[in-house]
Amino acid sequence: MKISVNLANSVVDPKTIRRKYPEVRIIVLDDNFNTFEHVANCLVSIIPGISEKKSWLLALEVDREGSAEVWRGPFEQAELYHQQLLIKGLTMAPIEKI
Repeated sequence: MKISVNLANSVVDPKTIRRKYPEVRIIVLDDNFNTFEHVANCLVSIIPGISEKKSWLLALEVDREGSAEVWRGPFEQAELYHQQLLIKGLTMAPIEKI
């Protein structure tokens, strides 16, 4: 008994185009009830890689400019960080695709 295997169907097409995950932005909005300290503490505790100094600079930007981009990256991670910042009471813009 001979077993025949068709390997042509199991090989990935070399012409397949690899695409990067779409990037998105997380934007914190200014409001009248969150303090600079609260915004900075939330950012430093939730957004990976943000230093305490950077979190304070972003909190100041939110106050002065009305908003600040606090993170940029893949959508799946953005959803998590966005939700965590909302739970902490920050005023957030919808996740923005780039």
